[in-house]
Amino acid sequence: MAASDAELYEHTYPSPELEARHPFEELRFERLEPEVMSRRAHDFYALMDKRRSPRMFASDPVPAELIELAVATASTAPSGAHKQPWRFVAVQDPDVKAKIRAAAEDEERVNYLENRMNEEWQEALAPLGTDHHKEFLEVAPWLVVLFEERYEVRPDGERRKNYYVKESTGIAAGVFITALHNMGLATLTHTPSPMAFLTKVLGRPENERPFVLFPIGYPLPGVKVPTLRRKSLEEVLVTVS
Repeated sequence: MAASDAELYEHTYPSPELEARHPFEELRFERLEPEVMSRRAHDFYALMDKRRSPRMFASDPVPAELIELAVATASTAPSGAHKQPWRFVAVQDPDVKAKIRAAAEDEERVNYLENRMNEEWQEALAPLGTDHHKEFLEVAPWLVVLFEERYEVRPDGERRKNYYVKESTGIAAGVFITALHNMGLATLTHTPSPMAFLTKVLGRPENERPFVLFPIGYPLPGVKVPTLRRKSLEEVLVTVS
């Protein structure tokens, strides 16, 4: 921070009193040249603009190391009070995947065929052509279920509150999706509603709640995706000068 900028801060962070009670370290930050920043930003946007959500996956195996690295990357996401209120459960076992598919299709059958989803919802989904069939839950080599940790349970059994759980878990989910796309894998955000069956099938504790289910792998060669238009920058950005 330049000396002139430092003078703008009446209250320094951390205060001497705070630093005396809790550990702090100097931020290691490399400030890049503007042309480097622009090039990296354009390259990354071009990469992410190709991200799509296929609904047919190949069964080709994916190394566990890649899943682990994607989860580790997702866990760099900011979170309320740095509680990191998330748990990623990675599933490769065919029998468990079959149970998840069966339970998901049971719920989705009610959604689509027994009108648990209202008419407006189904109308919004119509261009995607989704239905209650979820074969990809068995075909994809990995399923990763992201759970939000509603509260923390300490080793002695004490419960401690987590903060901004949904916001924090949502950010981690976004980083996870980005990490997978960056390494050359595809995924789909699947949220069969309700999702309580995932807690039972995966034997998760009561303080965890399913947030989103990710089938992960390579797209089936030749798979098609809907022709969609993303909103323009002008539609999603408001600049206050």
